[in-house]
Amino acid sequence: MTQPRQQTRKRGFRIRKIIKSLTLLAILGLIAMAAGLVYLYATSLPLADSDRNSRLLDSQGEVIATFSAGGKDSVPVQLGDISPDLVHATLAVEDRKFYDHVGFDIRGMGRAVLVNLEHMQMSQGASTLTQQLARNLYLSHEKTWTRKAKEAMYTAQLEMKYSKDEILQMYLNEIYYGHGAYGIEAASRMYFGKSAKQLTLAESAMLAGIPKGPTYYSPYNHMKNAKDRQKVVLNAMVETGKITQAEADKAYGEMLSFKPESERKTVESAPYFRDYIRNLAIKELGISEAMLDHGGLNIYTTLDLRVQKAAEDAVANGMDAKSELETALVSIDPRTGYIKAMVGGKNYRTNQINHVLATTRQPGSAFKPIMYLAALESKQLTSASMFKSEPTLFHYDNDRKTYKPGNFGDKYLGEIDLRQAIAASDNIYAVNTIMQIGPEQVVDMAQSLGITSNLSPVPSLALGTSPVSPLEMASAFSVIAAGGKRTPPVAILQVTDAAGRILYEAPQTQAETVVEPAAAYVLTRLMESVFENGGTGNRVSAAIKRPVAGKTGTTNTDAWLVGFTPELSTAVWVGYDQGKAISTSDGRRAAPMFAQFTEKALASVPPKIFTVPDNVVSVYIDPESGKLAGNGCAEKRLEVFIDGTEPTEVCRSASDDSGSEKDKDSLEVQNQQGIQEEKHSWWKDFKRWWVE
Repeated sequence: MTQPRQQTRKRGFRIRKIIKSLTLLAILGLIAMAAGLVYLYATSLPLADSDRNSRLLDSQGEVIATFSAGGKDSVPVQLGDISPDLVHATLAVEDRKFYDHVGFDIRGMGRAVLVNLEHMQMSQGASTLTQQLARNLYLSHEKTWTRKAKEAMYTAQLEMKYSKDEILQMYLNEIYYGHGAYGIEAASRMYFGKSAKQLTLAESAMLAGIPKGPTYYSPYNHMKNAKDRQKVVLNAMVETGKITQAEADKAYGEMLSFKPESERKTVESAPYFRDYIRNLAIKELGISEAMLDHGGLNIYTTLDLRVQKAAEDAVANGMDAKSELETALVSIDPRTGYIKAMVGGKNYRTNQINHVLATTRQPGSAFKPIMYLAALESKQLTSASMFKSEPTLFHYDNDRKTYKPGNFGDKYLGEIDLRQAIAASDNIYAVNTIMQIGPEQVVDMAQSLGITSNLSPVPSLALGTSPVSPLEMASAFSVIAAGGKRTPPVAILQVTDAAGRILYEAPQTQAETVVEPAAAYVLTRLMESVFENGGTGNRVSAAIKRPVAGKTGTTNTDAWLVGFTPELSTAVWVGYDQGKAISTSDGRRAAPMFAQFTEKALASVPPKIFTVPDNVVSVYIDPESGKLAGNGCAEKRLEVFIDGTEPTEVCRSASDDSGSEKDKDSLEVQNQQGIQEEKHSWWKDFKRWWVE
């Protein structure tokens, strides 16, 4: 009897010992788990890939875009700005117990582990929405045990540090919906052209089904697959009680209106400018691509998002989305050289060529003001200089070569002065001018204005046959707008690292006077005639309520309008990438875009007149002869001149006494009146621009 009792006591002792050991192990496990949880809570999550991307900021410090190797399009939104149908659809199909679990679906994970152990590979998964977010933010998508362990750790940290709504919001802003769109707002705009808040039930179910296979379930790629997936999502919503079967059937039968692929646009602002800055940062500042993509830099630029929006709207309204016709618009502040807006093409998604930088386009007659500026400054030409507009054969290169230009539509005006020549864009007058002053002098002027493209010193240069970029043209005209002062174009103001330390700061540059201010002003007043009656830009003059000067230009393959106000110098170009000839309707697109952009960009800026410098005089001239308007002249026009270049010969009728002192006194009185009348005229124009 004693032996069985002893054996029983021994067994009881061993059982108690095992229980104690298990209890101790359980306690230690709980302590270890608690310590682990404390550690996870106290440890910061790693930087998400999107947090490491460098940021592009505008002149007001507002984020324009981010730099990423994948070219992500993303527009973060608050959970409250997302359609509830989209939220319910996503949870129904991705993670029905999202608000109940702590980041892990234990039962699903158990099933997945058994299958994976059976096949000895990571073939099954049971990822919750939080796990998917952890993977998308911090990890690759490789199927390894190490990655899974990290995913579990980051999932736990996300659940500890953020509320369920915050996690859901991050998920919906991060998930990939195909075609470069990351996040529901980008996807909604891309597929349906509306915000995520405006999505219907049918649209929500369609989008919620895409992340499972962004290529396979894309309605652009496979509509049948997309509709099948939409039905799965709608049925899941019925199962979760969010909608009825009748609502599901109605949504499935609804005909959805997708944006045409040709009209899909990037959701980021200023994508061409972003690429331009990327190129500058790498090539001129020596910043590596890796640093741009993952260095967390802040790049402060000169762009003004409000002005950029005006540019993008002008292009969107002025171009045909279905046509292959391309465009470019760039605008510079003449006072600082700051690039305020840049649109390099019609649709960045379909064409990433930045036409603002293209140096293969002929400016045509838009180049003429540069030549006329050289002529005015050299004092070989004035506002009253006359040439005969008629078919002319020009001889050059010591009479070994000839050149015979023509006017558009074979329209010739006879004897005309410079104002008439600029307004009507007369080619004969232009070539007469370059033959008089010499093409080399024109090349020198262009270079002093900042044009770096190679220009051929031949008579046809007067008609803009040497290609230049829209950026060069806007920069050159900004010198005229600034009264002869040149400030090179500036795009990057400052670069800081992730800690806020300054890595680069744009040097403070003083504007350099490269053209006589009086010559720049006289040309500006002459260029205003382009938007007056008889001018080539007259048809958009009613849309511009402020002083503006500019020049149109048209070749067989290119159409331009380059113009300026005291605040903005803007170049607009349209044409085909293949060098295809443009039609008359194609050529008429540049001017309306310029007008719409200028007015919208400066909507909050009161109209301002161009500053009158010293050494400018205003006198009355006879438009027919270019002489001073005397008592015998049938007409007179107030004109501006560089002091000392105004006409001295007086226009008189045959009955006038040519030596009359009275006539000289009369001219003096008229010229004094002319100065006052010009001031009065400016005041009338100012009131018209401001009030109307």
